[in-house]
Amino acid sequence: MWLDNWNRWKRVSLKSFISLFLVAVSLTVTTASCSPSNTNGGASQTKEITLVSYAVTRTAYEKIIPLFAKQWQEKTGQTVRFDQSYGGSGSQTRAVIDGLEADVVALALSADTLQIQDAGLIQPGWEKKTPNGNGIVHRSVGAIVTREGNPKNIKNWDDLARDDVSVITANPKTSGGARWNYMALWGKITKTGGTEAQAKEFVTKVYANVPVLPRDAREATDAFFAQKQGDALINYENEVILAKQQGQNLPYVVPDINISIDSPIAVVDKYVDKRGTREVAEAFVQFLFTPEAQREFAKVGFRPVVPEVVAEFAANYPKITTLFTIEDFGGWNQVSPKFFADGAIFDDIQANIARR
Repeated sequence: MWLDNWNRWKRVSLKSFISLFLVAVSLTVTTASCSPSNTNGGASQTKEITLVSYAVTRTAYEKIIPLFAKQWQEKTGQTVRFDQSYGGSGSQTRAVIDGLEADVVALALSADTLQIQDAGLIQPGWEKKTPNGNGIVHRSVGAIVTREGNPKNIKNWDDLARDDVSVITANPKTSGGARWNYMALWGKITKTGGTEAQAKEFVTKVYANVPVLPRDAREATDAFFAQKQGDALINYENEVILAKQQGQNLPYVVPDINISIDSPIAVVDKYVDKRGTREVAEAFVQFLFTPEAQREFAKVGFRPVVPEVVAEFAANYPKITTLFTIEDFGGWNQVSPKFFADGAIFDDIQANIARR
């Protein structure tokens, strides 16, 4: 239900194998209704693009894609077909770098998109090509899922540092989603007047209450629900909302001091130029910022980014009194090496916990 990480062989890498596997299992959805093989003056009347995204966006895109396809056909006369691949954001990132020819990537955090940029597949400045100028197509915030009835009376991040509370979260060394969790805890202190030393002390207390660090968000979810570990699970607000819509009414709280979990969208320049799909791929990205598309994101729990739709759905989301972003910490280019590289702050925290 939730989110989300390989060694090298002699001549054929496991990475390449997984990339090919992802291509094979990608969901192909044909949208619009005209014949896929019609031609006009030698130009195909069908365009095919590949969308690579992370798992929980699938419900929204399955609604948005037919809307775009209808609009595109009315405008151009072309049928547009989408190959869709959904999975953990980190593994999707590696697959694209290793050869999965995505026209558009919609990943969980800008750090993943920047990896694809660093691999030479996306040109710098992709953020500025979106209507809002920052590349963020939807948002969420951190949430704390509790046991039925909230027996430990957990109300905010502070409660996760109590001696009587056991916390489940994935390992930020291996899980992109878990990095948002970590930074929410860190920012709870530093963005409310505390020092970095105080933040480190607080985060150490929380992680001392984490009995096991699963590899990714899905394993963390399994540990909490299937294995019944922990009193609280740190998760995304949108995932809890979507789970509720699917019949799983999970008790949860949304702390009013929180991080904006910003998810980017980008065209993969190298692949769209190779495949001749730039026009339709860029049009699709632009469409995602229309009220029509933004409403579909909002319906499944994402916080929209278009002011008109933000106002329309405002009552659906708890008010956040102190909301900070990853840019307030210098962006992922600074955050990743400072906190999550080998020997960085998180490793130091784990070492301190082990010495206790």
